[in-house]
Amino acid sequence: MHKHSSVSFLVLSLAVAGTCFAQSAKRPMTFEDMMAMKRLGETAVSPDGKWLAYSVTTVDLDKNTKTPELWFQKIEGGEPIKIAVAQPGDGGPEFAPDGKRILFTSSRDGSQQIWLADFDDATGATSNPKKLTSIATEADNAKWSPDGKSIVFTSAVYPDCAPITTADAMTGNKCNADRDKAAAESKVKAQIFTHLLYRHWNHFTGDKRSHLFIVSVDSGAMRDLNPSDTHDVPPFSLEGGGGFSISPDSKELAFTENLDPEPAISTNADIFTLDLTNPSAKPVKISTSPGGDFNPAYSPDGKYIAWRSQARNGYESDKFRLVVYDRAAKTANDVLPTFDAWVDEFTWAVDSGHIYFVSGKTGSATIFETPVDGHNLVRLHSSGEPSDIHALAAKRTLVTSIMSVTHPAEVFLLRPHRESDTDRIYEEPKAIHDTIAIEAPAEEDNLTHLNEVLLSSLNLPDSESFWFTAKDGAKVQGFLIRPPGFDASKKYPLKFLIHGGPQGAWGDSWSYRWNAELFAANGYVVVMINPRGSTGYGQAFVDGVNGDWGGKPFSDLMTGLDYAEQHYPFIDKNREGALGASYGGYMANWVLGHTDRFKCIVSHDGMFDAESAFGSTEEDWFNIWEFKGNPWDYYGKPDSENPFRKWSPSLYAKNFKTPTLVIHGQLDYRLDVSEGFQLFDTLQLLGVPSKMLYFPDEGHWVLKPQNSRLWYKTVNDWVDQWTKSSGQ
Repeated sequence: MHKHSSVSFLVLSLAVAGTCFAQSAKRPMTFEDMMAMKRLGETAVSPDGKWLAYSVTTVDLDKNTKTPELWFQKIEGGEPIKIAVAQPGDGGPEFAPDGKRILFTSSRDGSQQIWLADFDDATGATSNPKKLTSIATEADNAKWSPDGKSIVFTSAVYPDCAPITTADAMTGNKCNADRDKAAAESKVKAQIFTHLLYRHWNHFTGDKRSHLFIVSVDSGAMRDLNPSDTHDVPPFSLEGGGGFSISPDSKELAFTENLDPEPAISTNADIFTLDLTNPSAKPVKISTSPGGDFNPAYSPDGKYIAWRSQARNGYESDKFRLVVYDRAAKTANDVLPTFDAWVDEFTWAVDSGHIYFVSGKTGSATIFETPVDGHNLVRLHSSGEPSDIHALAAKRTLVTSIMSVTHPAEVFLLRPHRESDTDRIYEEPKAIHDTIAIEAPAEEDNLTHLNEVLLSSLNLPDSESFWFTAKDGAKVQGFLIRPPGFDASKKYPLKFLIHGGPQGAWGDSWSYRWNAELFAANGYVVVMINPRGSTGYGQAFVDGVNGDWGGKPFSDLMTGLDYAEQHYPFIDKNREGALGASYGGYMANWVLGHTDRFKCIVSHDGMFDAESAFGSTEEDWFNIWEFKGNPWDYYGKPDSENPFRKWSPSLYAKNFKTPTLVIHGQLDYRLDVSEGFQLFDTLQLLGVPSKMLYFPDEGHWVLKPQNSRLWYKTVNDWVDQWTKSSGQ
């Protein structure tokens, strides 16, 4: 629980002192417990490394709301301080380069704009809030220029309007405002499409495009850095963020953009630089990879730009490499060419000679340190799932958020272990990483305690890892969670969770949508397998799902479940349910037509018919890559040679017998709701016991608190109905 000033030290002291009592009183987690947890959001560290700013979201289940609030905290220790000038709903905190001000975004005046406030670095007090922007199209992803004179941000504008060039309601601002108003007031809501990607994830894209803007902190003068550009800058990303970086001298901007004429079939985003000192300057492309290039970041000394790069266009799950671009030599190099894992995120060390990065590995994530030449890789931390890392001035000292399967994200300070410079060598398995590195474990200091009191009252069993050999000899990993209050003499029903992606992975991480602890809480063993296609086991393992959706992955899942049944005698193999969403929903549908071993199935947002899904999705590159072409490329060929039919669950409907719960959202444009309707229609016509949970106001994920409550209740009730009726 977050240490608000209203929480007395006595209560917290008793919570710690009463450890023995708390241990005996621990109980299984409920949905209400999970909704009561404070959710860590974005974080920022002051330039002197003394202060942490962060966002915490609170869920009000009765009001069906999620509200973020902004806080400060001293990194050396101390109580959290609510940012006085911030209001509920504000976000995006960032310290000014001189540490004397902060910026944040706020919608307190009706539209989201950039606000500035003075910051006292001695006390953490804030004062004199001032709205910097009044742009009609709102502002997001704000970032200070290193000289503190300007701020760069993103805003979605109509490219055919005159560029917005000042903070006042001049021609471009008025054009955008008038267009928005006309669209809102029009009695006709019809749209005309002339291009693909007309809808994306959960919204129709419309005529607006994201542009980068720069605004003067002193005068408010504003300039569109991508005037008339009909592409999104940056391209859409589930990770969010602005996809840009400003050079240390504040004279240049690096950003990400995909200029391919049809972005629905391309992942080829590139890195461009722009001279900020010349209003007439044009962007210069500096990346050369045919695949995606993302997240540019200047080194503190300005000599380099680093980014994440993929080699293959059209493949969103190709290996993310770490590339460093020498600005003087104009050359880019893959820093770790033999590192067979993804670089998930990175940040520069203060010395500009090293980079810290996070990489997923066998169900957890590791923080590594690498010099810019890639030699002498150092492993600093390997537990849970770290993210949002910030480098402090002291060598190998980081601030990062870390979550695990037993707790949501908290902020930690990682410091070098006293014995970390002994150059102890380790070597990862060849199937995962083939790069020799130095082991330098970091010490963890827990900076935030957002849910400490609540978590101390809950029985949250840790996950157990197991490995087995697949049919073709590959080594595959699985995880198991025992139910709270586990009794080895009993037999327990089982929930078999299948992850999405397909290029995803189960592991040591927390989720509010598919929480393994909550699935186990009402008396179930939970088993999760990372089959072919899963990340964290080398790129060949990731690629193993391409064009083989129902092949090796299905075999891996069934073999892994066989292994679990054989090695964990408390599993009642006669009372098992299979649950999956997205690709996991596809696999649940595939399971439905290929085995009767489960008592029930839950299929959430799953592909039912591969050909119809191809025609109703929006990111066409995904299906083209995964199914090796377009459906018409296979017309006239037998089904065995046509991936769209060979791997389509709909063609195995005659085998459907297992009771199935179908879940789908109307706003899911990755896998159109028609896929769920088709599955439910088929099940009903076949007389298979079935139920459909339909959300008119959700997309690919169920995000609204009360919808989430209904989701968990419906899913758990369905599994209980079919697996617990036979008793123990």
